[in-house]
Amino acid sequence: MPLQKPLTVPANSGEDSGALSSDAKPAKAARVDVLKGTDWPPIRMTSGEASISCEADDPLPEIKIDPPDVVQQQGTPAPTPKPDAKTATAGDEKKDEGGTAGEKEDTEEQIAPPKGLLTDLDFKSISDAMASCRETGQVRARYKGKIGSDFTALVQRVAAMADRLHIGRRILDIDSTGGRVEDAMPAGDAIAESQWTIRVRENAICHSACVLVLAAGDDRQIAGRIGIHRMIRVGSKANTRAELSQELREVYGEIKDYLERNGASAAVADLMMTVPNRSLRLLTDTELKEYGLSGANAVQDDLDRIRLARRCGDDFVKRRDAYQRAYDTECTAADKSSPHDLESCAQPLRERYGFPDEKCLAESPMAVIPLQPASATSINP
Repeated sequence: MPLQKPLTVPANSGEDSGALSSDAKPAKAARVDVLKGTDWPPIRMTSGEASISCEADDPLPEIKIDPPDVVQQQGTPAPTPKPDAKTATAGDEKKDEGGTAGEKEDTEEQIAPPKGLLTDLDFKSISDAMASCRETGQVRARYKGKIGSDFTALVQRVAAMADRLHIGRRILDIDSTGGRVEDAMPAGDAIAESQWTIRVRENAICHSACVLVLAAGDDRQIAGRIGIHRMIRVGSKANTRAELSQELREVYGEIKDYLERNGASAAVADLMMTVPNRSLRLLTDTELKEYGLSGANAVQDDLDRIRLARRCGDDFVKRRDAYQRAYDTECTAADKSSPHDLESCAQPLRERYGFPDEKCLAESPMAVIPLQPASATSINP
């Protein structure tokens, strides 16, 4: 495949994506205060559309990491969007369900319209929406819109309810042009504490402040477009470049700390500084991997291995790693796509490496469960 080159496209100048309120500063990292009791403060979804589903099998198209097209070189005009194009700008959120202007809603690649929008985030609404998720063992939150304080509340409250219902698998399908930095970072810290897989579908986007949310996922599955640019301070009183840089310097330091603690490269913040807010720098698949924004989260992977070794011993971890390498080579790479084929391949491998292990049954590789990240210790391929 030809080497992908950077692409810069115009951003909607009327957006507040990547904005920071004039008197706000992102909070330091803190463990999410899980809501207790049932008297949750009322919050309504106003920044976007959210829905909850619990289906055991994913009816949506498989995530594709490498798009078939070659991104144009920076400085060349962006092509006119086609049904399969992935050059959405930051202003494409209005009534455009796929995230790319001009696309139809009935294409196979599109996400189906959300069933039963979640408008209230009170205890009863969240509880009712997730009631059947206990049976399937997973919850999928779909969100399309801005990153605001209500989005932060959404991920916090869905995770809190998942803890109550003992639902281990949490998936966030996100389609966002960005929003407020001071909301994106607490949302990301909430996600980092509660084991989320984040997906950006083929016709979805994650731009500006949304990238901070993306960085925090345990696993990031990306087929859509990821874009960054400078943030802008609302109500800035700066008159010179030096004054503007001084205003933003402290906040950019917080962003770097945030990215590093979530397994992403601080170089993302440096690259943001070079892109005008009215433009949008789309990241290639290679850059996403190099910056730690796609696939398994390196920090979470290390933490999972440390916890697993503490519970089950170093030998268990080594055998599990060897099993996973063999599984990837002999089963996944062999294009055994159906659960039955995968299980037929995995069973003798488990016996070869001494699984299930009676001392750590819950952590042993068990039956194949499709679409789960191999890196998470709670996942058993």
